Amino acid sequence: MLVHIPRVLTPDEVVHCRKSLEESEWVDGKVTAGEQSAKAKYNLQIPQESEVSLALGELILRALGRSALFTTAALPLRVFPPLFNRYDEGMQFRAHVDNAIRPLPGTGFRIRTDVSSTLFLSDPEDYDGGELVIEDTYGSHKVKFPAGDLVLYPATSLHSVAPVTRGSRWASFFWTQSMVKDDGKRTLLYNFDQSIIDVRKDLSDEHPAVLGLIATYHNLVREWAEL
Repeated sequence: MLVHIPRVLTPDEVVHCRKSLEESEWVDGKVTAGEQSAKAKYNLQIPQESEVSLALGELILRALGRSALFTTAALPLRVFPPLFNRYDEGMQFRAHVDNAIRPLPGTGFRIRTDVSSTLFLSDPEDYDGGELVIEDTYGSHKVKFPAGDLVLYPATSLHSVAPVTRGSRWASFFWTQSMVKDDGKRTLLYNFDQSIIDVRKDLSDEHPAVLGLIATYHNLVREWAEL
């Protein structure tokens, strides 16, 4: 399931992120790559433990808390602290799959990466190339959204970032451990929830059909969730 979530960050929050990142030190992106990914990765990142990364990560986590669409699509149990990357002209990330397990910094805990997210911090007109290319059973999907928008997709997906041929592509990226790890079940719940929202536009919340649909949704979550 690939979900576009518009306006996760406000325009002012995007400006704040950009200004903070412009004043920060960037390092080779291979520092957070696994063995296979490191061979395919050519970009820059903000050090994960830096004050800027931690502060902007908290800003993004608060923004995710405002997003009902992120919650219903990801059904988050844990969210990995957001990271920040940059692709200048000639940089790319060839096809790869994200690591299945990542340690949560400073906690001693680990997170299973069920869902990947990219939050764009550059507008499409700021650069050429640089599309996020996600492969699934229906083919390749090229993603290039406005600054402040987020794309959410299964971390099991083979994906890449196309070479940037002009300008610079900036983004935040992170992973979510979902309460429902199976993407098929998660997709079913997401579609079910969106249908309930549509039905509630025409029927009152006290209508038996609405009550029945909501009850069934929550019973499915109860059946499939792992906490």
